[in-house]
Amino acid sequence: MAIIDLGNVLKIFGGGKDDPGQHKELVKEVLLMTLSRASSSDSNTHPCEIATVQRILKDAIGEDVSAADIRVAAASEIYERAPLEQYLTRVAPALTKSDRITIVKSLAEVIRSDVAVSPQEIEFFNKVVTALAVSTAEVAGLVA
Repeated sequence: MAIIDLGNVLKIFGGGKDDPGQHKELVKEVLLMTLSRASSSDSNTHPCEIATVQRILKDAIGEDVSAADIRVAAASEIYERAPLEQYLTRVAPALTKSDRITIVKSLAEVIRSDVAVSPQEIEFFNKVVTALAVSTAEVAGLVA
């Protein structure tokens, strides 16, 4: 799969309306953005993190994403305009609660994949959870 152009995220970030017909693409874009950034959130991109991102994306969207595409998405110039958290805050209302919880749980899986969880990864996780407006109870799986 080629790098996703992040068009749906950029449209919403720019003040446009969410297109319900493009919901699956929006979720795909948000997953790619979030998980790819997570793989480099502590400046130590471990190969198992990339492999975990690839597996999660394959399971979630049914498409293969190359390690190179993940690295490119993690360092995309899109983040020169605004940090990931700002994009997520803008897009969160267009995502279902289930989508947001899936993204957060997938993020936790990526962060834990290299065994050592750094303070930078914890900070990144907390920012994403806040930006996506997911509660602590939802993260813990206490709320359906």
